Amino acid sequence: MKIKRIEPMAVSLPMKKPVVMAGVEIKRADNVLLRIEADNGIVGWGEAASAPTMTGETVESMMAAVAYLAPALEGWLAEDIAGALAAMAARMYANNGAKAAIEIALHDLVGRATNRPAYALIGGKQRSRMAVLGVIGTGELASDLRETEKKKSDGCVAFKMKVGIDAPLVDAERTRRVCQLIGPDALISSDANQGWSTEQAVQYVRAVADAGLDFFEQPVQADDLAGMTAVAAAAGDIAIGADEGIHSLEDIRRHHERHAARGVSLKAIKLGGMRGATEAGRLCDTLGLNLNVSAKTGESSIACAAAMHIAAALPQIAWGLTLTNEGLAEDVTSQPVRIVRGHVEVSDRPGLGIDVDEERVRRYRREAPVRQVA
Repeated sequence: MKIKRIEPMAVSLPMKKPVVMAGVEIKRADNVLLRIEADNGIVGWGEAASAPTMTGETVESMMAAVAYLAPALEGWLAEDIAGALAAMAARMYANNGAKAAIEIALHDLVGRATNRPAYALIGGKQRSRMAVLGVIGTGELASDLRETEKKKSDGCVAFKMKVGIDAPLVDAERTRRVCQLIGPDALISSDANQGWSTEQAVQYVRAVADAGLDFFEQPVQADDLAGMTAVAAAAGDIAIGADEGIHSLEDIRRHHERHAARGVSLKAIKLGGMRGATEAGRLCDTLGLNLNVSAKTGESSIACAAAMHIAAALPQIAWGLTLTNEGLAEDVTSQPVRIVRGHVEVSDRPGLGIDVDEERVRRYRREAPVRQVA
């Protein structure tokens, strides 16, 4: 079975409501969907979100990168995913979001062709049912409390609230109130998305020291390893997690060696796909680091299904699974990934286990001029 055609599509999906985080308010989800067709007619789908402050990629840059990578892969044996990854690495440096969209689509395609779920292609299933972090992202106390109450009544047992939006002590008070409402029997985290200086982040962790927060993600800039280490030293029982700072196995090792983080958030777009994220997760487990597997804000059921298969295959996901498709007003699949009582079940169907509705894709497709890379 050979790759016949690789087609990237720019889409702009409506959100149910804006997600507020440090430095940005996401009102629409601007993503690239990736359709791979094999010479036997089987189709696989992948996806990557625009993430200029995380991967450095936009929809336009990913469209251009896929157009540049496609000639190296068309005619390639689809089952040789490792070889396809090597071919992409040889042809183009970085651009991990674009590469992830292609690699996810290959796992979907090969899984469908061989009647195997995607998790079987990356090591096998370690768990079926997984707790999903309910994201609280309004940036305002009263609405955060309302959202927390709703998620708690829906059965959510793990939470992540967005901070780094206001002054540290203001966000600390919001954190304390949310933690008090959730209570002691849940996993509770906050995420500053690189929004603070070291001094501000230290002020925050000291102010929430006894609030019941389990971990605090990416308090400072992704490349500020010294800042991460300083915040971790001041955080006491609150574990510090790295997200935007993790793009490779070496990044994981550096954070571990410098005592800069006690856990990591893994995303396919940062690590070049499902295999990169799975390899990173196994390294984290070996090093004793906690794991969260996450889709990017605004990603549809395609990328969320890929995240579920990654999480199902890893040795542990102590910090849960973060899915984002429920924040969309419209998904691109006929039956979107569903969270029930705060948990999801990974599909045992072939590939990603989801069915893309191509009419919905056409409805939300947008023009994205593709420029020649080289």
